[in-house]
Amino acid sequence: MLLAAGLGTRLRPLTDRVPKCLVPVGGRPLLEHTLELLRGYGVTDIVINVHHLAEVVRGHFGDGSRWGVRVRYSHEDTLLGTAGAVKHAAAWFSGPFFVWYGDNLSTCRLDRLWEFHRACGGIATIALFHRPDPAQSGIVALDDDGRIRRFLEKPQPDEIFSHWISAGVLVVEPPLLDAIPPGQFVDFGRDVFPALLARGAALYGYRMSADEGLWWIDRPEDLDRLAHAWPVRPGRGGADQTPAPR
Repeated sequence: MLLAAGLGTRLRPLTDRVPKCLVPVGGRPLLEHTLELLRGYGVTDIVINVHHLAEVVRGHFGDGSRWGVRVRYSHEDTLLGTAGAVKHAAAWFSGPFFVWYGDNLSTCRLDRLWEFHRACGGIATIALFHRPDPAQSGIVALDDDGRIRRFLEKPQPDEIFSHWISAGVLVVEPPLLDAIPPGQFVDFGRDVFPALLARGAALYGYRMSADEGLWWIDRPEDLDRLAHAWPVRPGRGGADQTPAPR
């Protein structure tokens, strides 16, 4: 599931007319890069949640056949949050599935993430990225075996206990959906993960390696930074697919 319903308020006025998931990166809309990465790992059945400028997103991606995938849409009349959005689309998930925050760009190795998740056997596994300044992210404390013992969303400076942050890429087992109340705004980082950990649920963190990148796109300066990491290169038919991880 690709989470793509957000308003992108910090990117205004650009996102007044362009959904955040379609802002240009390397000459193409952000979410196109993610669709192609998913297809490259054999993930071809995709649900995209939509709200802000929903018809623009639908009009661009259609049924997904242009990218070699099948796309379906989960419309939200009101925003439901990261976890609420997944709960809203629960009928489409009969087995373990990926959740990807569509406003980030990443080169996470989904094969490694999947293998780690299957080996650990937890209810969910979160891809983790080492960020020098984690104040605007969800941070985790881990055991040596990768089991998550604590999760804190957007810590204050005196609350930072880790530089491993959620990369916004997850593997989720269907039983986790039972922990999400329906029809409400529910966030994974603020609501679901802390509640699951308090009940002793097994959540794991997959530490991304140096060859796996993550670029968050929250503000115009983030787009400017990404333009240097992921430039358009003539003769390649689009954007460079292998930027240096940052």
